[in-house]
Amino acid sequence: MKRQESEILHALLLEPFINQRILSEICGCSLGVVNRSIKNLIMEGFLDARIRPTDKAYQELENNSPKNAIILAAGFGMRMVPINLERPKAFMEIHGEPLIERIIKQLHEVGITEIYIVVGFMKEQFEYLIDEFHVELIFNPFYASRNNLHSMSLVTEYLSNTYIIPCDVWCNRNPFHRYEFCSWYMVSDLVDDDSTVRVNRKMELVTVSRNQSGNAMIGITYLTEEKSHLVRKSLKRLDTDRQYEDSFWEKALYDKGKMIVPAKVVHTTDVVEINTYEQLRELDEESNHLKSDAISIITQILRVTASEIVDITVLKKGMTNRCFLFTCKNKKYIMRIPGEGTDQLINRQEEAAVYKTIKEKNLCDNIIYINPENGYKITEFFPNARVCDPNNQKDLTVCMKKLREFHQLQLSVNHEFDIFKQIEFYETLWNGEASIYKDYFHTKKKVLSLQPYINQHIADKCLTHIDAVPDNFLFVKDSNGTESVRLIDWEYAGMQDPHVDLAMFCIYSLYDKEQIDHLIDIYFENNCGSETRVKIYCYIAAGGLLWSNWCEYKRNLGIEFGEYSLRQYRYAKDYYKIAMESFHKDFR
Repeated sequence: MKRQESEILHALLLEPFINQRILSEICGCSLGVVNRSIKNLIMEGFLDARIRPTDKAYQELENNSPKNAIILAAGFGMRMVPINLERPKAFMEIHGEPLIERIIKQLHEVGITEIYIVVGFMKEQFEYLIDEFHVELIFNPFYASRNNLHSMSLVTEYLSNTYIIPCDVWCNRNPFHRYEFCSWYMVSDLVDDDSTVRVNRKMELVTVSRNQSGNAMIGITYLTEEKSHLVRKSLKRLDTDRQYEDSFWEKALYDKGKMIVPAKVVHTTDVVEINTYEQLRELDEESNHLKSDAISIITQILRVTASEIVDITVLKKGMTNRCFLFTCKNKKYIMRIPGEGTDQLINRQEEAAVYKTIKEKNLCDNIIYINPENGYKITEFFPNARVCDPNNQKDLTVCMKKLREFHQLQLSVNHEFDIFKQIEFYETLWNGEASIYKDYFHTKKKVLSLQPYINQHIADKCLTHIDAVPDNFLFVKDSNGTESVRLIDWEYAGMQDPHVDLAMFCIYSLYDKEQIDHLIDIYFENNCGSETRVKIYCYIAAGGLLWSNWCEYKRNLGIEFGEYSLRQYRYAKDYYKIAMESFHKDFR
């Protein structure tokens, strides 16, 4: 049954004596489509000659009507910066009503009370819904590292005649019904450059190429048991394939360039997907959830009103922080907001002292504001900037020269970054949990045994970046088009052997030994002694264990780093061996 036919049959079931013209208005299709659909429905036995629903129609209604609903609410909602840090996006309020409560109430209005909510980020905030609305919560432990395809894979057993609903939609009119005849996927009539589908004349959802626009994807979906069976199989297959870890669940709806379900098109004002702070502001400028510490700081520091803060865009989530880009009075800025557990990892007062020391040294980005208590930071945005490519010879030469010049300044601060103490400290943050690595303590013992050699060959300590990785070397163009390099993100900086920065660059870049030796040669201009080279190998082993422990702490917070985490632990083991082999070969 075609989508238009199902809508016409649905309308006739609710009110059997509607004429064709009224049907046309209700269903939003032409009179010609209505007449053709009625003819087909009569031929298929769903309507009799008097255009009344038959027993077959009522049986079809019984077979396909909704039984339950799944609400997807596990993710961070990163595009909702800066307010997503304080609450899950499901609890954004429109006219005083949380989004998820409105969705649940609208489901209840049509008799759907079997509701499953997939949770992750700030899962505890959803707990009251169990008592208030009798929902069931399904926890997704990988909410931080995998997209909602994995969330859907956790609830495949509940897929039947099911509504699937993203938690960040606001529906002016109730989009749910007691009766449904067929599956559908909801899009709006709004043209969207980011959409991957468009509605064709047959009401099919066909894929569009990257340079084409499509219909805005709302994401509310209805699946009958027939389509649920296909989606269950597809979800199970896709979820076991690592290449789809970052995929949306809609991937399971595609087959041969189009979705396996037809489109349900709604007007753009009837259903709104709220993805950004500004979309929330447009929908309800009085919403209590527009208030945030970050917005208040911006208004105070830049002396603007909240309405003058526009073009808010989330930047790529870093390993430690979240950042967003915004515009005030035609000038762009970046605000940094510390990530989960950062207060355990970073001393913000020490960081502020570092920025004070390097101020006006032409080393870092332009700092407008930094709070030494909570780590909030505002910097100027450099247009057309790019980061270092660790596989580009020219970039490496420029960046190592910049790093060497920084080290030669011999700057100092009153705190030190002690790698071996930090290894122990990160381990304490596991709160008594054992390492995920079976041979952790054996590996740790080996790495700690390298400390005497390091101490014997350590260079004079100076202010060292510690996190001098490719992503923190920023190539900036001036008004003449000339590129210069700035080192950004000095959170871990402190007094240390400057050669630690080389080790950190290598392990973040996931270099092999040949690449590591090449980088050392660039920094030392082919004049690195054997003892110093072995010491850098020791730092790579120690740095690998350090960041592996850091990743284990983050893992306990629900944040996974995939290959990066595993490779850091391998650096600890492999470069202990390489350091020992080099030591015995070069100094026997």
